[in-house]
Amino acid sequence: MACGCGGNGAGGGCAGEQPLVQELPEAPLFEELPKEDEGAPEAPEAAAQLIASSEQEWPRVRVNGVDIAPEAIALELQYHPAGSRDEAVYLATRALVLRELLQQRIAALDLRVRPQAGESEEEAATRALIEREVCLPETSEAACRQYYESNRAHFCSAPLLGVRHILLGCPADDAEARSLAREQALALIAELAGDGGRFAELALARSDCPSKEQGGALGQISKGQTVPEFERQLFRLPPGLAGQPLESRYGFHVVQVDQRIDGRELPYEAVAASIRAELEQRVWQRGVAQYLRTLVGDARIEGIRLEGADSPLLQ
Repeated sequence: MACGCGGNGAGGGCAGEQPLVQELPEAPLFEELPKEDEGAPEAPEAAAQLIASSEQEWPRVRVNGVDIAPEAIALELQYHPAGSRDEAVYLATRALVLRELLQQRIAALDLRVRPQAGESEEEAATRALIEREVCLPETSEAACRQYYESNRAHFCSAPLLGVRHILLGCPADDAEARSLAREQALALIAELAGDGGRFAELALARSDCPSKEQGGALGQISKGQTVPEFERQLFRLPPGLAGQPLESRYGFHVVQVDQRIDGRELPYEAVAASIRAELEQRVWQRGVAQYLRTLVGDARIEGIRLEGADSPLLQ
């Protein structure tokens, strides 16, 4: 049984967007629009045209007099997974409202932009609109250095571990088999605690990983080379035989850490560019979020509750 750790004849390790407006308003999320003039002919039921179901109900929403089509909400729904259909519909509708506001502003300014490689015309126009109307302060060298000093622990090279393991493989959904595998792993740990020199012998005899041919050796492992649940436990271990088996989707691992080289702190110069990029991204997100709130506050939006802006853009 392969453990997904990448262990083989050559060794190797066990490998196997946030929305801009975060908080949803309190219920009700949608509002009833005024009914059309009773003398006017009734429009056909839009829901009957939807691919999902003719029985689905969709909110009626307008942005400065422009209707958000139920068909558009139905298509947008797939990009907004949520805990309930109502919440997903709200998120999809909100996204379409913001998109419509941006498109209306682009049209008002008559922006015409040649798309860059991989960009649609709409994406290019939206990019040009943000560049024109969202004034972003530059990230200073002092701000970058202050961020580095406040977060030194985050700027370290990845640790390296020299690891051997014995995999007792079992299906992830077989509770009885996993219980038995854990008991067997604990017995192996007790045996190795008395005679650690038998690790290679026991790995060859008992392990379900191809690395058994190398005495269970996985080579030097760094972060990102193993499956996440195994990595989280592995990198907490000190050198020596682990006192408890490590569980992963593949089964239970008896682990021996032969070498541990902790990561070293990186100098500011090595991470300055990534710090600047991160801070500039945060500034961009705040600026765009405030710009969208301003567009919402200045618009006539019917049928949905959205957060507006009480003050001028970037005051």
